[in-house]
Amino acid sequence: MFSRPVKGKTPRRPAPKKPSNNTLKDPVGVYCRVRPLSLDDQECCVEVISSTTIQLHLPDGIKVNRNGEYKETQYSFKKVFGIKTSQMELFEDVAKPLVDDLIHGKNGLLFTYGVTGSGKTYTMTGSPGQGGLLPRSLDMIFNSIGPYQAKRYVFKTDDKNGMEIQNQVDALLERQKRESQQSLKTPSSKQKLDPEFADMIAPEEACKAEAVDDDSSYSVFVSYIEIYNNYIYDLLEEAPFDPIKPKWNGGGTPLRSTEFIPPQSKILREDQNHNMYVAGCTELEVKSTEEAFEVFWRGQKKRRIANTQLNRESSRSHSVFIIKLAQAPLDADGDNVLQDKSQVSVSQLCLVDLAGSERTSRTRAEGSRLREAGNINQSLMTLRTCIEVLRENQMCGTNKMVPYRDSKVTHLFKNYFDGEGKVRMIVCINPKADDYEETMLVMRFAEMTQEVEVARPVDRPICGFTAGRRQRNQAFKEELSRRLEERGGPVNGDNPSVIELLLQSFPPLPPSELTDPSDDQTLPRLIAVLEKRHRIRQMITEEYNKAADSLKAMLQEFDSTLTAKENFIHEQRGKLGEKDRLLVTHKTEIDRLEKKCKTLEYKIDILQKTTNIYEEDKRTLQQELENRDQKLQRELSDKRRMEARMHGVVSETKMKWEKECERRVAAKQMEMQNKLWVKDEKLKQLKAIVTEGKGERPEKPERPEKPERPSREKDRVPQRSVSPLPVPTAPPVRPRHRRSRSAGGERWVDHKPASNLELDTVMQPNIPNAIKVSAPSEKALSKCEKYVLTHQEIASDGEIETKLIKGEVFKTRGGGQAVQFTDIETLKQESPTAQSRKRRSSGNGPPQGEPMEGDWTDVETRCSVAVEMRAGSNLGPGYQHHGLQKRRKP
Repeated sequence: MFSRPVKGKTPRRPAPKKPSNNTLKDPVGVYCRVRPLSLDDQECCVEVISSTTIQLHLPDGIKVNRNGEYKETQYSFKKVFGIKTSQMELFEDVAKPLVDDLIHGKNGLLFTYGVTGSGKTYTMTGSPGQGGLLPRSLDMIFNSIGPYQAKRYVFKTDDKNGMEIQNQVDALLERQKRESQQSLKTPSSKQKLDPEFADMIAPEEACKAEAVDDDSSYSVFVSYIEIYNNYIYDLLEEAPFDPIKPKWNGGGTPLRSTEFIPPQSKILREDQNHNMYVAGCTELEVKSTEEAFEVFWRGQKKRRIANTQLNRESSRSHSVFIIKLAQAPLDADGDNVLQDKSQVSVSQLCLVDLAGSERTSRTRAEGSRLREAGNINQSLMTLRTCIEVLRENQMCGTNKMVPYRDSKVTHLFKNYFDGEGKVRMIVCINPKADDYEETMLVMRFAEMTQEVEVARPVDRPICGFTAGRRQRNQAFKEELSRRLEERGGPVNGDNPSVIELLLQSFPPLPPSELTDPSDDQTLPRLIAVLEKRHRIRQMITEEYNKAADSLKAMLQEFDSTLTAKENFIHEQRGKLGEKDRLLVTHKTEIDRLEKKCKTLEYKIDILQKTTNIYEEDKRTLQQELENRDQKLQRELSDKRRMEARMHGVVSETKMKWEKECERRVAAKQMEMQNKLWVKDEKLKQLKAIVTEGKGERPEKPERPEKPERPSREKDRVPQRSVSPLPVPTAPPVRPRHRRSRSAGGERWVDHKPASNLELDTVMQPNIPNAIKVSAPSEKALSKCEKYVLTHQEIASDGEIETKLIKGEVFKTRGGGQAVQFTDIETLKQESPTAQSRKRRSSGNGPPQGEPMEGDWTDVETRCSVAVEMRAGSNLGPGYQHHGLQKRRKP
């Protein structure tokens, strides 16, 4: 039975260092750069107000779309660079402090952000004669550490984001190996510089850092990666060959025996210090600005760019150029690098050129371009989300998880936002009006980024060796060269070494070949030469010992002087330490107060915004209340006017109806009197007729006086007609005084009531083609188009007056027949005796020639009616009346 070996538990990895509350913090430095317009006649929506403020104007087209609202927005930055800012000025303010921190062992992150076509790549790379931030940073690094660079391959990178140190012999072997491999690849030892970056920086624009530690040795390593579709690719990786799979042409023959394998994406890992790095990324050691920029340009040619509607050379990926500076102290002699890996300090500066955000509706991207744009916008959105969460955690004291892992960009640089170095951002904007909406989003993101604070990086510990080791070693070499010069030896380092000089001072050895056993001259001669050499060696040894003793005495004197100076320096450092602790205490208190002040400002800002909202609501409600008050006042005034008007109408109507009632009462009284008078007249006429029939013709008695009419002329009541009239059913029609058309060709209904009297007049109404009826019927009316009523009444002179009331027959909606009266014809007979009667009764009656108003009023009322004939009437077959009815007196 075999026992399974017990596996040891994996030791728990130490938790990452969290910055303490006393750690000093700096806000993210956000700068703004405005590029010039490509065309002079383009509309500009950005105005530089001051060195720290810009103002966005709403373009004309958007004003129309937003109902003419005009609003200008201002944004503040750490510094604003206008269209006339040179690359040198931008580098001095933004990138130079980061390079200075890099040389002093601190990390830095600088990235450009903006919409596509806003000048991000130009700001980072530049052009011939106008070098950007990247070439100027490289130039400053090598100008600063040039005399203190270690030989190639003394520093060597490992596969875990660390740095190793090799001794001089291993470094020499490594150099010889690499040089032999390089000579096989490129026959010419010296390559010409690419003309695209040969004159990036003018000599007068060169700069260097101050206070560089000359007791350390430096080496620069560069790497260049791109993040494309959220995958990381190494732009400096040599494309491997596939020796098995050949590439064939159309004819079936191989073009070459190998083909390039497409690049593989890299992954992110975390080193022992919890810093993120790209595993398997190529890191090249460079020794000059030209060599470093040549490496950059070699990777830049592999970067993915494409032509879009908005930019001819639009970056389709985020590029990251990483500069690592390895430095280690010299040993105690000040000659070689200290062989201690723990003393190696590695700082890095990341220069990031983010791809521009874009809208597919403007770029009209399709296929792979659409996918690229989606991934670019998604990664930028993740960066914005991380900044928002960081800001919320710092402002509100929350502890939300920052989603760094949602994008490779944020995951790679999470250490910088956690306090591993300074972070600076350059916002590039295009002032043309077409980019207004995208520029507004970029401005909001920049404004939010400025409120995020990053922990200030700490200074690296100082090595315990005595300062000035390199200078003492240099002084020793100069002293040795001087001594050798005094003895006639070589001075320059190009001449043979000291050992070769000593060997040259020895006498040459004689020939020592023995050809004869009895030769007794060769060996004594050789012995003499060797003895002479021995004496010279002793003399050299004594001279060397004397020089060593004097040098030792001089060094001891130097050491005593340095010890005194170090003691003095130690005392001063103690005092400085006390001052530093005091300053740290003051800075901690200041930071606490600043943070408290920012928190209060943030709360004040929130309260101010809330107050503005409430004020706006208050103004809105007040305006609405005023509008409603005005509306209510208008309604009340309208109501008062309406009440006054209705009171006037009521009073007027009341007065009118009172007069009407009085008039009707008087008319009714007059009508009754007229009825009595008519009856009396009929009796008198009947008596006269009877008397004439008997042959007796008595004198006509005086007719009784008519009863007096009311004093108001307009209240006269018409006389009662002899013959019945149809009941009125329609509104009155004004009589039109026109020629009679009774002789026309239409068919007529001739209505003669049975109560009419036969008159022996010469003129008799005769209508051809007429249907004669004594009472109107629906059947008769349906066959004719015209209607005439023969009406008789007593005239004012006592004679019978015949009136022909004419009308038109038309159909009604109910299916019956209706008559609309239109005209009246009058037949009147006068008697010679009527004139005397008129004269006798002229005192009581109306004047001659003036007709009575009641007669015409009665006729007018009777003529302005309509008769509707319907079946089932209670007034006869097919006869029904509608119309005005006389109101009875209550």
